[in-house]
Amino acid sequence: MRIGIVAGEASGDLLGAGLIQALRNRVPDLIVEGIAGPRMVEQGCKALFPTEKLSVMGLVEVLGHYRELRAIRADLTRHFITHPPDVFIGIDAPDFNLGLERKLKQAGIPTVHYVSPSVWAWRRYRIRKIAHSVDLMLTLFPFEAAFYASHPKYHVPVKFVGHPLADTIALDEETRMQRAELRKQLGIPVEAEVIALLPGSRVSELKYLARSFIEAANWCRERRPGLYFVAPQATPATRRLFEEAVSAYAPDLPMILLDGRTHEALRAADIALIASGTATLEALLLKRPMVVAYRLAWLTAWLVKHLLSVPYFSLPNLLAGRELVQELSQDQVTAQNLGRALLDLFENPQRVAHLRETFTGIHRALHKNASMQAAEAVLELAGKR
Repeated sequence: MRIGIVAGEASGDLLGAGLIQALRNRVPDLIVEGIAGPRMVEQGCKALFPTEKLSVMGLVEVLGHYRELRAIRADLTRHFITHPPDVFIGIDAPDFNLGLERKLKQAGIPTVHYVSPSVWAWRRYRIRKIAHSVDLMLTLFPFEAAFYASHPKYHVPVKFVGHPLADTIALDEETRMQRAELRKQLGIPVEAEVIALLPGSRVSELKYLARSFIEAANWCRERRPGLYFVAPQATPATRRLFEEAVSAYAPDLPMILLDGRTHEALRAADIALIASGTATLEALLLKRPMVVAYRLAWLTAWLVKHLLSVPYFSLPNLLAGRELVQELSQDQVTAQNLGRALLDLFENPQRVAHLRETFTGIHRALHKNASMQAAEAVLELAGKR
């Protein structure tokens, strides 16, 4: 059996590796080729191009790489039409993959798209393109599958497979002893109250949020002197930016900076202040109460506000279908507003207990052995060819 596959960025490489492993468990002589990262290559995928070729963020950057990306897509189209796989899988990267999938589908090759574009949130007109490009949509979240089911005229076959993070993070919270040991390793007093600060994984996010997060931490400590803070940083560039902000706005703040190690930071903390994004899902799965914030350039924020089709922007609230955690955006993102929301979590243990109970329920709903579910769906589609 032959599989064509294209994954963009590290997250796609991780999903792709899990999927290839699950497929190979059922089809030992599986042949896989396409655009792959190191984890997918470890699982036996032949990389025609590396995932880095698709890891381009921002309009200007994409335009700067447009010719190269178009040439890569044309090469892949010719390759897969000349040597048709039993099924093609595009993992995320919708701007690149949907166009490729459409041409392969027109050539009679079954196509799967793994990780739904956010059509449920904005630019809903893209569902037409998806319907013309995709034989099967695999979603990570149940509300995404519900969205496609609610638009039957476009007929996008869909399957909710769960989220791989929900499979790798244990359903049960760690014990008090385990947290105490982790705090000792990080140099945090065992009995201290600890807030994790996660202002984003990109430099652009830190430029808008780092100062507010640090000033909010300082505001909290002035009112609750025993507080400690832990802040995982995604890259050397974000760490440098965050360190500069700490020195400028709160040099005496008791802050532990980590390189990566987001899960350790969240496990060591009692609560978290987080930029909207995947980190909010990690905090939910680790059962950490949180306050979520985002701030964008004013023009981008204006466009998002007028194009957004959902009442919430954080994953915990989207998954719950209600305001489960407090969201603050744009001008609301001030030290005082963030600080009050954080201290409210410390001062309301019943609310915290309810949040953790609800987070556990959501975790159970997402814990479906996603890679296995996705592999079974792919094999079923390939068998219908």
